Amino acid sequence: MNKDEKNSTPKWRLPAEWEPQSGVQLTWPHAGTDWAPMLQEVTQTYLAMAHEISKREPLLTVRNEDIPTNDTWARDHGFLTLTDDQSHFRLLDFCFNGWGRKFPADKDNAINRQLFERGCLHGAYVDCLDFVLEGGAIESDGKGTIFTTSHCLLAPKRNQPLTKEEISEKLVRFLGAENVIWIEHGQLTGDDTDGHIDTLVRICPDDTLLYISCEDRADEQYEELQLMEEQLHALRTKNGQPYRLMKLPLPRPIYDGEDRLPATYANFLIINGAVLCPTYGQSDLDSEALSVIGETFPGREVVGIDCRPLIRQHGSLHCCTMQFPAGVLTL
Repeated sequence: MNKDEKNSTPKWRLPAEWEPQSGVQLTWPHAGTDWAPMLQEVTQTYLAMAHEISKREPLLTVRNEDIPTNDTWARDHGFLTLTDDQSHFRLLDFCFNGWGRKFPADKDNAINRQLFERGCLHGAYVDCLDFVLEGGAIESDGKGTIFTTSHCLLAPKRNQPLTKEEISEKLVRFLGAENVIWIEHGQLTGDDTDGHIDTLVRICPDDTLLYISCEDRADEQYEELQLMEEQLHALRTKNGQPYRLMKLPLPRPIYDGEDRLPATYANFLIINGAVLCPTYGQSDLDSEALSVIGETFPGREVVGIDCRPLIRQHGSLHCCTMQFPAGVLTL
């Protein structure tokens, strides 16, 4: 390969969520999902999300009537999209296996191929189905650093017997990354995902990390979240500088019977001109979370979405959505 050929090789990267978007995917709830006992209630939440998204950018709605679906968690069965910043895109279709075979996922795992074959998305389809990876398990700063958690990517029935080092190598190769940061602590009680990064720590502009903080020593999650915070303080950017750390409050416990639900304000969605933030009917903490997020994203409107229906199935706002970079969605 000569010098000119080498320099023309595309440099692929996973954009940060706050970069310009062409649209957002929602996979709509229906009576054949676990939402059946509360379908009307959760549909109202989806309508609220759809309304706020569609005011600002196109909305791709996947409905069971057209493409069969097991469930609604678009973050985890949706494409991960790379760009070379020259209007070329790679649509990475990873295996979604119901968070380690906890739930059926065969229909959800086939959604991406059908969307691509219907011409909904601009880019090259890339079959990554031999590797299990959910969108909620990773965060990208758009500059080559990927965040993930050991609890999730090393959990049973995902990619065993691969080691942490081998998984890091795959993330680098698949995502065009230069650096993978593993968060070693933190998992919310009741979390089916085994500790998705988007429930705990979010990468934001200007090397800022927004993270869930627990101040209540009596809380069963206190120790793990304190250890996570210690690790965040020790992290350094590629330039050797500490990250700017911003604390999000932890919602007061929400229960379904005796089971605690994994409510978190970290599960927000960044879209063009706005940030949609989950709220849980706790006015003081909801307001505090929206304020912190607004400080982190100056110039964007911060909109609260009541996610109490979503948390009853152990997810929240970010889990239900998948954004596409500008130039990808063809609607």
